[in-house]
Amino acid sequence: QVRLVESGGGLVQPGGSLTLSCTVSGNIFRVSDMGWYRQAPGKQRELVAVITSAYDTTYGDSVKGRFTISRDNAERTVHLQMNSLKPEDTGVYYCNAEIEVWGEQYELRRDDRWGQGTQVTVSS
Repeated sequence: QVRLVESGGGLVQPGGSLTLSCTVSGNIFRVSDMGWYRQAPGKQRELVAVITSAYDTTYGDSVKGRFTISRDNAERTVHLQMNSLKPEDTGVYYCNAEIEVWGEQYELRRDDRWGQGTQVTVSS
């Protein structure tokens, strides 16, 4: 069973900082790209940040210069350091991982998996 478990969400004041973490576990051959997406009430899910297996990073325009994504390959964990938080950063943050797993015929197949999400609320 493949699992993605997020942690670190909570309530923070504007201008504050918060760090999210996500750990991938299960019978996985390889973890490729890992990232964070968020969804505010009434809005579509949007890209926050992605980091590849080669450590290349991509950030959403609204978080550039404020958020930093990193990964620990040995522990299959991705982190998101969030600084200078704004009320508009409020939402449910979802961890995403592109993985390779063994298929029914023992072939390797690529798949996307999602965590259940962690709430981040920025408010005074």
